[in-house]
Amino acid sequence: MGLFDFITGGKKSVVGLDIGSSAVKAVELKGSRGNYELVSIGHVTLLSDTIVDGHIIDLNHVSDAINRIFQEQGIKTNLVGTSVSGHSVIVKKINMPVMSQEELAEKITWEAEEYIPFSLEEVNLSYEIAGIDASGTGMDVLLVACKKEKIAQYTQVINQAGKQLHFVDVDSFAVQAAYELNYDPMPTTTVALLNIGASVMNINVVRGTTSVFTRDISVGGNQYTDLLQKELNLTFEEAESLKRGLPTESGVRPEDVQQLIKSVSEILALEVQKTLDFFRGASSSMADVSKVDRMLISGGSSKVPGLTGYMAERFGVPVDRFDSFRKIKYNTKKFDEDYIRELSPNMAVAVGLALRSGG
Repeated sequence: MGLFDFITGGKKSVVGLDIGSSAVKAVELKGSRGNYELVSIGHVTLLSDTIVDGHIIDLNHVSDAINRIFQEQGIKTNLVGTSVSGHSVIVKKINMPVMSQEELAEKITWEAEEYIPFSLEEVNLSYEIAGIDASGTGMDVLLVACKKEKIAQYTQVINQAGKQLHFVDVDSFAVQAAYELNYDPMPTTTVALLNIGASVMNINVVRGTTSVFTRDISVGGNQYTDLLQKELNLTFEEAESLKRGLPTESGVRPEDVQQLIKSVSEILALEVQKTLDFFRGASSSMADVSKVDRMLISGGSSKVPGLTGYMAERFGVPVDRFDSFRKIKYNTKKFDEDYIRELSPNMAVAVGLALRSGG
């Protein structure tokens, strides 16, 4: 599901562009479901504080990063799809009587006023029927709203890079699209998809191929970096190295900071626990899906040493890093296998966006 399509009609090649607070990531695919191949992949790290609380502070730096990826990877198409998350985005699942698409289009604005905490004049609104309930008289409608100023800023930085915005999606749903392609979920399996970026963690609880609960939390990998800097008087670069399990030039080793790393992992786990508790208590009708069978962690922070093991122990379920290219072919003469394997967890959003190419 996308928030908005800005260009319609025709089968077009679209680059999935994930503008994160620590890096810009891009993926271009070709093929169709079950037979996708990687065409292009790019990852450019942004300077710290380029994007703060989801707001792009330095538009020039971000547009330069986008240009750099396209030039270095030789990407020909100018069409991109991107996604949003954070406090400017509201996702609600609401129940309404079964009605036609025409009736829903007329009534959705009235319903949205009850659930969206912003003035409807301030937001772009999108919706999609998620399913009919067992009685056959009610239907679940997924309602998504994003502040217009956020979409305008993303549009501006993409246009400034000489590219054209095709659509805007939601980070959690982009990860879900990549999950559905790569993991062939069983209808009765409930998986928590955790996308842990530098400043935001997206949580999407998915039953089969249906999103049953989503939440964005303003915590992420930056908290590891901030704590290491503060406690050990390190530079940003040194703290980032330690967070990734690498020693620093000043002699601090990863094994020296295990407790500090674990203390932040505990904060992230607590937010996941709160989310799952809220999900379980949200509706008695969800009782059959309230048990999470597995967790998959994507985003750059998924590679923090010991995080998957800690989460597995804490929640008592299998926890793995997300493999964005598990079922996507690539030419090993063009793409280094170690590079793809290293980048794979970071690229979940970009892959999910690229999967919307042509439709």
